[in-house]
Amino acid sequence: MANLSFILGVIGNVISILLFASPIKTFWGVIKKKSTGDYKGEPYITTLLSTSLWTLYGIINPDGLLVMTVNGAGAILQLIYVILFLVYAPKDAKVKAAKLVCVVNVGVLGTVTAVTLFAVHKNTRLTFVGILCTALTIGMYASPLSAMLVQHAANSTACRP
Repeated sequence: MANLSFILGVIGNVISILLFASPIKTFWGVIKKKSTGDYKGEPYITTLLSTSLWTLYGIINPDGLLVMTVNGAGAILQLIYVILFLVYAPKDAKVKAAKLVCVVNVGVLGTVTAVTLFAVHKNTRLTFVGILCTALTIGMYASPLSAMLVQHAANSTACRP
């Protein structure tokens, strides 16, 4: 049964890496045009935080090899996307994205890592990081719903006599 679980985990990792690789075509176009156009950097910056935190979770989890490897690969790809965004974005978007990278990917990630390693008891580290990762993941996947809710509210108001 453990072998089946590992095999399914590897299949899941392959699928996840393909998902992380999906923006490659987008960034290939950015490189060719030497511009990010209307693309936003926030999704890549927040996904870099998420994959980095899940990599930390995999590192501190004795059974976290699959979590660590898939999210480590995802973090590397997201870092490449963020760097390319910073290179090719217009100046105002570049400054905004660079500030966000400093706050989120340096500040938040650094703080969580430091707190995890130095302030959280060894027995609760995995739970602490796991809850943070889960909350961030739920927030990331739920965030488009808030935009839909705002749009729905605007449409509902606009349709009233």
